[in-house]
Amino acid sequence: MSPIVSREFRLKSRPDGIPTPDNFELAETTLNEPQNGEFLVKNLFLSVDPYMRGRMIDRKSYAPPWQLGHVMDGGAIGEVVASNNPNFKVGQNVIGNASWREYYISDGSGVGKVDPQMAPLSAWLGTAGMPGRTAYFGLLDIGQPQHGETVFVSGAAGAVGSVVCQIAKLKGCRVIGSAGSDAKVAWLKDKIGVDAAINYKHSANMHELTAAVAAEAPDGVDIYFENVGGDHLEAAMSVLNMNGRIPVCGMISGYNATTPIPGPTNLFNIIGKRLLLKGYIVSDYDAQLSDFYRDMGGWIQSGEIELQETVVDGFEKMPEAFIGLFTGENLGKMVVKA
Repeated sequence: MSPIVSREFRLKSRPDGIPTPDNFELAETTLNEPQNGEFLVKNLFLSVDPYMRGRMIDRKSYAPPWQLGHVMDGGAIGEVVASNNPNFKVGQNVIGNASWREYYISDGSGVGKVDPQMAPLSAWLGTAGMPGRTAYFGLLDIGQPQHGETVFVSGAAGAVGSVVCQIAKLKGCRVIGSAGSDAKVAWLKDKIGVDAAINYKHSANMHELTAAVAAEAPDGVDIYFENVGGDHLEAAMSVLNMNGRIPVCGMISGYNATTPIPGPTNLFNIIGKRLLLKGYIVSDYDAQLSDFYRDMGGWIQSGEIELQETVVDGFEKMPEAFIGLFTGENLGKMVVKA
C-alpha cells in the first residue's frame, strides 16, 4: 500500500480559561504499511469529552497531561483498512484511544472490537461507551437508587447526565434535571421523560437555584448526581435528605476557572445528614463491564434508552467541537464525524 498522509491535532499551548483554537495545531504525519502484528485504522467518529480539559494542564492526575507539540488522544471509533494482524480483519469496526487523528497504526493494545448490532457506531463513544458506563456505575453503585426516591442530576442534558436521568427513571425514581437552556429543559421533559427540569441560568445565585430545586422536590432529594459543581453542589447539599448519596462524576463549572472557586459553605450537612459523597473514575469498574453491556445493550435494543448526540461534521472541527462542550453547544454526547 502507498503511504497514508494523516492529519492530527497537537497541543500547541496551554489554555488560560476556556480553550481557544490557538491552543491547537493541525499537522500532518505519514504512516507506512502496518508491520507484522499491526493494522491500520481509519477513524470514523471521534470523541471530545470534558475530562480532556484537565489533560491540557501540566499537572499530575489520573490521566497524564498532554505534552506540548504531541498529538492528543481520546476515544475513537474506526474501521480497519489494512491489517497484518489475524485478530483484526479489514472491514472490522474498532474502538481505541487514538482520536484527534485521522488514521493510526496499532498492534491491538488498548483497541477493542465493537458490535454495531448492539448500538450504532457513534453511540459506542456515548451511551454504549465511556459516558454511558460513567452514568451506569456511578448511579447504580454509589447512588444505589431505590424505587420512589428522588434523583437530582446536574448537567442533565449532557452525555453522562442524560443517561443517568434515563436509568433513574427505569429504576422507578422521580428525576429532576438541571440544564442551561430552555430548549434543553424541554428536551429533558418531552423526550426522556424527567419529572421536572430547571434552567439554572434563570437563577441569579445559589440561593435562587436552591429554591428552584426545593420547589420541585418538596420531599427532598435522595441522590444528587454531580456533573457541575459550584452552586449546584451547594444547592444540592441543602435539599438532600438524611443518608443522601452524591456520586461525583465531574465538576465542569470549574474546569476553566482562572482562580480557585470557593467551596460549598454548607459542607457541615455531610455530618448532620450522614451524606455519602464519593468521587470515582469509570475505569474503576472495568471488571464489571459485562454487567453494563448486558443491561445497556438490552435497554438500547428495547428503546428504553434514548440515544442523543450532537454530531459535528469534519475532522478539522475537532477543536470547535471540544470548545463547544464548555459553552453548552451539545445536547447529549458530542462527537465529530471524520
